[in-house]
Amino acid sequence: MTHGTARSAPPQEEEIGFIGLGVMGQPIALNLAKAGTRLVVWNRSAERVDPLRVAGAVVAGNVDEVFTRARIVIVMLVNESALDAVLRRGTAEFARLVAGRVVVSMGSNSPDYSRALSADIRAAGGEYVEAPVSGSKKPAENAQLVSLLGGEAEVVARITPLLAPMCRKAIYCGPVGSALLMKLAINLYLNAMLVGLAEAVHFADRHDLDLEKFQSAIDAGPMASDVTRVKIPKLVKRDFSVQAATADAFNSTRLIADAARAAGLASPLIDLSSELFGESVGLGNGRLDMVSVVEAIEARTNALAPESPSDVSETVAMIG
Repeated sequence: MTHGTARSAPPQEEEIGFIGLGVMGQPIALNLAKAGTRLVVWNRSAERVDPLRVAGAVVAGNVDEVFTRARIVIVMLVNESALDAVLRRGTAEFARLVAGRVVVSMGSNSPDYSRALSADIRAAGGEYVEAPVSGSKKPAENAQLVSLLGGEAEVVARITPLLAPMCRKAIYCGPVGSALLMKLAINLYLNAMLVGLAEAVHFADRHDLDLEKFQSAIDAGPMASDVTRVKIPKLVKRDFSVQAATADAFNSTRLIADAARAAGLASPLIDLSSELFGESVGLGNGRLDMVSVVEAIEARTNALAPESPSDVSETVAMIG
């Protein structure tokens, strides 16, 4: 049974909780605060809260304070384990935190996990909306994300206006699980596209083509997009500063592959993309930008390098 206080539309002066101020969470929360949303925030790493404090947000001392002060709590956490830990799922404290609250999860988790979490929150007297976003750090900073929403239509309708300051469009996808499946479908295209773009730059570079002219040709043609305009310069300059982390891209490809297998679908492009992102993580690029996948492609090229003349001579001598 849903707690009565979680049914009415949030008044403008109501405090909104926000937990998780990482690469995506911090700019999202800042856009909300700058738009006048009264935020009460918490993050495990204290240094990430300083810009929010400057923007006027209340910095909570712990998770309990966020849930005590706010009826609607947005969480943007790195993975399912972190979300379970913050909500104290599986303990007696879980129900105390979420009862009478609307939990809005913006993380990219598996659809099955989201459905199970929703059931647990509702059983404890709360409400739940999944709200993954399409976009990376730069769109987050510019309030240009696309918010994908899943949950009960009436609950989603109450939450949607709250998200307006951080996204250019909000799309209701259906019941819980639908928004995350939509995010996986979008990420299938994005991840495969990024691998293809990285391989194209590698191909052009190893043929001694002018990479600035390569970028100009892409920008002038039908394949130009916000992604190519941002990622090609990063590839050309070897700028791997993070906008969307390689480890997160790798995790995304595995979620997509799992969902494909569960539905009996082939996913050849994402399977190869997953291998390459995994190889880039193995090279130590996990927290660098996903364009670092080019290093995995380069490593495969280097493994194809022909033997040196001395190696060939030694082999001939051994045969002789």
